[in-house]
Amino acid sequence: MFRYIVRRLLQMILTFFGATFVVFALMFANQDDPVQALAGEKPVSASLREALTERYHLDEGLLSQYWYYMSNLLTGDLGESISGREIGTLLEDSWPVTVRLSLMALVIAAALALGAGVWSAIRRGSVFDNGILAFTLLLLALPIVVLAPVAQWIFGMELGWFPATASRNASFYALLLPALVLATTVVATQLRVTRTSVAENLRADYVRTARAKGLAPRRVIWVHVLRNSLIPLVTLIGVDLGVLMSGALVTEGVFNIPGVGSKLAQGIRTEDGPMVVGFVSVLVIVFLVMNLVVDLLYAALDPRIRYE
Repeated sequence: MFRYIVRRLLQMILTFFGATFVVFALMFANQDDPVQALAGEKPVSASLREALTERYHLDEGLLSQYWYYMSNLLTGDLGESISGREIGTLLEDSWPVTVRLSLMALVIAAALALGAGVWSAIRRGSVFDNGILAFTLLLLALPIVVLAPVAQWIFGMELGWFPATASRNASFYALLLPALVLATTVVATQLRVTRTSVAENLRADYVRTARAKGLAPRRVIWVHVLRNSLIPLVTLIGVDLGVLMSGALVTEGVFNIPGVGSKLAQGIRTEDGPMVVGFVSVLVIVFLVMNLVVDLLYAALDPRIRYE
């Protein structure tokens, strides 16, 4: 186990440097005039342009800029955005609301996938099963850029069931509609995987043996079948964290939530390379750590899995 963790940590380091370099290179290639993009239509004085260019090394090449950035990052300094604000401070302000939103969406999606997926697998071919399959196809066909504004207009503005926007200190209820919208990006896949996994395990020999021993059907499903069926779902949850983070870009923008997604979108619009790369670097670390935790959970769910 120890050697496996060390090997995974080394892989995470390589992945981190690769991901941050790709993002940095994309921002570098996309930069037209970040100083003017920050000022909008206002004229920028020559002295201000010269000062910002020297401060952020905008006149140097890609590798030089990346070296300056990584040198600061490895010392714990995320740097400053083009607007002069500390990126660490921006993260502290926006991170809590994004974490709450993502966790709510993850719990909602996992609960729906687990409950509906198990029941659909037990009642294969029933009206409920066919309805669930049709519903998941609909969710897969609807992109979040369409679903988010439609949900806000119907449930937030027309019906008034939920607040149409949410602040940084929004309550659970205020974040419920954005979380439901964000959960739609992953719930369809999780539900289908759960249904398939449970249906496959229901046909396994150990299930027939457990039933032959006279165990209650509920115990067979929720103790024996579910434990073996959770491995694909847990794998998917680790991967879906990245999907939720990307979906937060749209969701937070539509519902005016001042989180990481909205800050990233703002940084992309203003060509604020330091802020975008700083935010993405933290998200990459969270994603890598989450996937390591998921891999370690395999052994807890299935005793047959051992990391040597």
